[in-house]
Amino acid sequence: MKENIDIFTPLNDESIEIPLSEERVAAGFPSPAEDYVSLKLDLNKELIKSPASTFYARVSGLSMIDEGINDGDLLVIDKSLEPKDGSLTVCYIDGKFTLKRFEKHQNYAMLIPANKNFTPIRVTAENDFMVWGVVTYIIKRV
Repeated sequence: MKENIDIFTPLNDESIEIPLSEERVAAGFPSPAEDYVSLKLDLNKELIKSPASTFYARVSGLSMIDEGINDGDLLVIDKSLEPKDGSLTVCYIDGKFTLKRFEKHQNYAMLIPANKNFTPIRVTAENDFMVWGVVTYIIKRV
């Protein structure tokens, strides 16, 4: 399967508030159920901290599947963030976009996949390379 990332600009022109339960959902033992919802949550405000530099992208490919990132997942990417060692990044290398973990070394960088069938990419001064943005959220269909 080809590796490709389609990039989209979020529409921030209107607020959509969705009900938010005050009670957290227990992932262990069940907690007493609440029959009401009193808070509102705007996903644009929750997911997008820097609207002018935030983009969505849809994943195409399987190179990050061992981290639970699947073909078709939606990424929230902030271009204003500086990548740290280990950041999940969307990178532009030699004319193509790719989603990988970023490792910074003294004289080079490594782009690390999360699938043993893919080889890490060593980035040197000879490559046309830039970290395009840092992934802040992954949205999945269940």
